Amino acid sequence: MGASVDTRSDRLRREPPRTENTRPQGAVQSHMSWRDKFDAWSAHHSNSAIESLLRLLDTPLQSLMTWLVIAIAIALPAALFVVFNNVQQIGQSWQDSSQISVFLKKDATANQAQDLRGRWAKRPDVAQATYVSPDQALEEFKLGSGLGELANHLDENPLPAVILIKPKIGGNTPDALTSLQQSLVADPLVADVRLDMLWVKRLHQFITVAERFVVALAGLLALGVLLVIGNTIRMAIENRRDEIVVVKLVGATDAYVRRPFLYTGLWYGVGGGIVAAILLAIGFWWLSVPVTKLADLYQSSFRLQSLDFIESLQLILIAGLTGLLGAWIAVARHLYLIQPR
Repeated sequence: MGASVDTRSDRLRREPPRTENTRPQGAVQSHMSWRDKFDAWSAHHSNSAIESLLRLLDTPLQSLMTWLVIAIAIALPAALFVVFNNVQQIGQSWQDSSQISVFLKKDATANQAQDLRGRWAKRPDVAQATYVSPDQALEEFKLGSGLGELANHLDENPLPAVILIKPKIGGNTPDALTSLQQSLVADPLVADVRLDMLWVKRLHQFITVAERFVVALAGLLALGVLLVIGNTIRMAIENRRDEIVVVKLVGATDAYVRRPFLYTGLWYGVGGGIVAAILLAIGFWWLSVPVTKLADLYQSSFRLQSLDFIESLQLILIAGLTGLLGAWIAVARHLYLIQPR
């Protein structure tokens, strides 16, 4: 009994006292919820956007010069785009020049001609079909030619009935007009179909060349904008090299370091787009008065059209995305070279 008591007492002295509430020893890692992570991510985005804008405003002259360079590069293709739209507007007023004259046979009655006109007017590639009777054609000939006295001595009216076909704008291309002409001449009541295709082909080729020229020029100037913004972002990265090294030393990720420079490129693009829209509005307002007077001299209702509000917003959006892309390329190229030693 004495030996067993001594053994139990020795074991109690060797074992530490037990407590009910035990805690793990060492550092404890805290886990953030997805909401906390999202709040931190959105807060850094907003802070980066505001701080990058304030950095640009702290150097107004340098920022304004960069915005002007970007605005000029953006305004040139945008101005050509607006001019191209105005040329298309003028071309729509020339739609009557592509009018197809369908001459009917002499034995075609007025009812047959009206039925034929009604069927053609329902075609999807025909905007309007007008029937001109032989008597109406003779009256127009008398008024337009000045030979009314001579026409009064004719034994019979030599002019046939005519149906004037006005194609739709969407089908006003050489291939579409040729297809329409062939379908019209296939009718048994038709004697002849006349269409001057030369000017249509010339206008179509001019529009094609103008479109490709505008696209090529826009691509070259967009490349220039990318280079300008990329070079500006590269200099900003070099100026903040020490700051980037310190931030990376404390564990900042590449996305965290990249974010302010991306917003800087975005602000450069948006600012250049706003300046470009203002320059275009002033330029076309300055030209609108003499263009209107010139159109009035030719008895035309043409008015010079500039960018509307939606197109101006699209221009600013495209400029902002271009600036963001240029900043992304510059950051991806130069930021990885800066590593803490």
